[in-house]
Amino acid sequence: MKVRIQLNDTNFRAGVAIANQVRVAETAPELCHRLKELVQTRSTENFPLPETKEAVRALLRKGGFKPSGRNKPASEYLAQAARESRFPFINNLVDVNNFLSLQYGFPISLLDRSCFGETALIRYGAPGEKYVFNSAGQEIDLARLICICAEEAEVTLPLGNPIKDSLAGKIKPDTTAVIGVIYASARAISSEGMAQLAEEFARLLGTFGGAASTTAQVLIG
Repeated sequence: MKVRIQLNDTNFRAGVAIANQVRVAETAPELCHRLKELVQTRSTENFPLPETKEAVRALLRKGGFKPSGRNKPASEYLAQAARESRFPFINNLVDVNNFLSLQYGFPISLLDRSCFGETALIRYGAPGEKYVFNSAGQEIDLARLICICAEEAEVTLPLGNPIKDSLAGKIKPDTTAVIGVIYASARAISSEGMAQLAEEFARLLGTFGGAASTTAQVLIG
């Protein structure tokens, strides 16, 4: 699968992990224990670290989006949930995603690979673009927001972003392959550091998601 970027932001860094033949299941005790320990640690900390938090927010402001309030990055939401004793434990795949986000402070999309063709595009949302992000039918305005999109011919369909992933693209009980996208800035992590993080993402999806094969790559805006 090819992922390309159309942002014109030299600070943008994306770590992309793709895992094939995964199984959606209850989270393994080892990962559950590690995640619970991390949640306990973060419950008393001001996390993400200020420099990471500001770098991610600046990345989102670059396109004209305002990352605050209900539109704060997903990584900030998870850290706040840890502090407020309401951290979500979902399933093995989503818990891998949330573990890494809570560990490093970057927002991450985790999407069903079957929603994509052979290519994907990371671009800014256009004026008027929206998608539903939960079963209640709530929508998020995607204008000027970084989005990961399915791409078919000249048509692109947003499925995820650093704030909230779409309901259509989220992991389902019968999901068998996933694509994960870590959104970050060169102000907070080097390309080498992002490569290591993407590889860790892929490795955890193999260990705890049962993936038969994985790939990891770094993209620069």
